[in-house]
Amino acid sequence: MASEKIEILPVSLLDENRLTVESLKQLASSLGLEFGWHYLLDLSWILRELGQIKGKFIMDAGAGTGMLQWYLAVQGAEVLSVDRGSRANLPLRFRRRFNVVGLRQADQDSRPPDLLPAGKLFVENLTGLSKPGQFKPKKALRQAWEFFDGLGARRAPGRVLIYNQDLKTLTDVLDNSLDAVVSVSALEHNSPEALPAVVAELMRVLKPGGVLLATLCAARDQDWFHQPSVGWCYTDQSLQQLFDLPPATPSNYAQYDELLEGLRNCAELRDNLAGFYASSGENGMPWGKWEPQYQPVGICKIKP
Repeated sequence: MASEKIEILPVSLLDENRLTVESLKQLASSLGLEFGWHYLLDLSWILRELGQIKGKFIMDAGAGTGMLQWYLAVQGAEVLSVDRGSRANLPLRFRRRFNVVGLRQADQDSRPPDLLPAGKLFVENLTGLSKPGQFKPKKALRQAWEFFDGLGARRAPGRVLIYNQDLKTLTDVLDNSLDAVVSVSALEHNSPEALPAVVAELMRVLKPGGVLLATLCAARDQDWFHQPSVGWCYTDQSLQQLFDLPPATPSNYAQYDELLEGLRNCAELRDNLAGFYASSGENGMPWGKWEPQYQPVGICKIKP
């Protein structure tokens, strides 16, 4: 059973949870996804702490199109996928593998739906490809394959509900309605001033006894802002305050230097760095150079 803690994620998680790690890699490959440079640590820690998944109603907070929601659906969860960015045009390759629906439809105030119907998206994509000078046969063939390949295919047993909404105002989610909230390296993109309100809203929608499992970025001695990834790094004292955790909450920050050295020497993460890092200096691993400036930290908070 999970217990409240603040834990810098050690690279030993990869071997301790090897079956989960390999399952994540296989699913990512089949979906055409790549991992953030430390995400295998984040995901294996969250899944270890989460325990039983089948039949649970779980929010993925700051989900984007990332891996965790799809893995949870494969394991039989009902997943509320929340992100402030729109996923109305979610690619068809996800829809053919998963039962994906929008939480809200379009309304009288001209609010767009959380998810366009697959058929409408297919037509819009083909229309765009058919414009003069824009037709690309390979893209058109892939579009057709993504749509028709999913017809009648066996989907994951769980369901993913797309909800395009800021985490501070989950107006369509009832109090005490979720078994768990998980978040992979998303909450650090809120300012320190805004983060407590986000945490309070996530705790509101949890059932009593429900667990919030979030990964952020750790700072050794003082909070600082990592400009390339546009995210805050926090000390354990700051995380205690931001997540309203007791001062006696267990933490392994005393091992900060040792854990960072292990991360910097982790061949599995270093040698499998996603290709997109090499194309920009505005990311968590600028220009694809393996030189971790921070390390991931997990927060486990339980609703009384």
